[in-house]
Amino acid sequence: MAELRKCCYNILMIRKLLQKVFSPKQKGHAQHSSAAQRFSKRTHGINKHHISPAALKTTEGLQKAGFEAFIVGGAVRDLMLGKVPKDFDIATNATPEQVRQVFRRSRIIGRRFRIVHVLFGNETIEVTTFRGHHLAENDNAQVAETGRILRDNVFGSQQEDAMRRDFSVNALYYDPKTEEVWDYHDGVADIKKGVLRVIGDVETRYKEDPVRMLRAVRLSAKLGLKIDRASEAPIARMANLLQDVPPSRLFEEMLKLFLSGHAMESASALRQHGLHHGVLPLLDVVFEQPMGERFVTLALTNTDQRIQQDKPVSPAFLFATLLWHEVLATWQKYQGQGEKSFPALQQAMYEVSDILAEKLSIPKRFSVTMREIWGMQPRFEQRGGQRPFRLIEHERYRAGYDFLLLRCESGELDMSLAEWWDEFANADTAHRTQMLQPDTAPRKRRRKRRTSNATPQEA
Repeated sequence: MAELRKCCYNILMIRKLLQKVFSPKQKGHAQHSSAAQRFSKRTHGINKHHISPAALKTTEGLQKAGFEAFIVGGAVRDLMLGKVPKDFDIATNATPEQVRQVFRRSRIIGRRFRIVHVLFGNETIEVTTFRGHHLAENDNAQVAETGRILRDNVFGSQQEDAMRRDFSVNALYYDPKTEEVWDYHDGVADIKKGVLRVIGDVETRYKEDPVRMLRAVRLSAKLGLKIDRASEAPIARMANLLQDVPPSRLFEEMLKLFLSGHAMESASALRQHGLHHGVLPLLDVVFEQPMGERFVTLALTNTDQRIQQDKPVSPAFLFATLLWHEVLATWQKYQGQGEKSFPALQQAMYEVSDILAEKLSIPKRFSVTMREIWGMQPRFEQRGGQRPFRLIEHERYRAGYDFLLLRCESGELDMSLAEWWDEFANADTAHRTQMLQPDTAPRKRRRKRRTSNATPQEA
């Protein structure tokens, strides 16, 4: 009898599942539907020729092997907005091991969620398996008491994968074979309306991953999309959740934010929503000082221009500019307490670096370069003796000079100083010698040499 009841229960559960899957859906309400809305090329306007050949080969290879495969997320969004995607990601129902079997030149990476990198020459295509719900009864899922997802190695269906994505405009799936866009959460409509909207309950999604608040600010600035009212409302109130995020993740997101080509808008949006307290509290100090605001505005504008011109940008230089006026204020404080100039600057540099390290896990190669750029600044004011010759040979001279130029352009120093160094750098040795000014810098005290007749004990 018990077995009969169990059998009947299983049949009932299967029937309910089939009714749920195959029940008719109301058109225009994809967010409550298990089926996606499908849009043809005529509606979405994506030109297949603008897609990376490597991405097309990846989807084709997976589909030929019998799997589902779609170009997904930001690439689809950018193509619909008429922008050139930075990279192309693929989502599939194949497991990482199955993807690895399809492509000989590929490797499985990641611990938090395993993905596959498929290699085509110099291009790498990232392939992820459809993700399931992180609250599933699975040893591969774990959530903190605050609601933040700690581990989510859970595979699922395409519908579950769409639900797990952050914004509706990122939950779009493009099938190159049919040239259709699959849309579960009205992302196509939001793109046309110019809206950035969080999928699901907004507060729950921010608790799951507080970095989504930073991402909302970044994508809004980068794409020109307005954060919808429901998605924007809780941000200022929940900004303190960023304190629970690993510093390495925050640093990674800040790089994306300030190297998006819209750094100035991003910095303003951070302050507007109170998010800078979780990552760059010193922005308040900078923007409240007229000279500091001019300096950072110039630096961020120059950064945006370089990115738009496809020129390289140094993260170390960028963070050095963002923090300079806090270093300057701390430097002056120590000098006012009687410290000599150079030791005072050293103390200020390390103090500000330590404050930042509490929020962002900046790699050592960046923090060292930042301090080198800061440490060179007083040396630019020493234009006598051999000091200018030694400074111009420094491996960070160009970065130091560009930093000096920003200081002059913002009004912190007289422009003639930058002009002198520009002329000195482009002059021959004879002209450089003529340009030298009287050497008024304090000379280093030399140690006394040991006398040759001193005993080892005396020495």
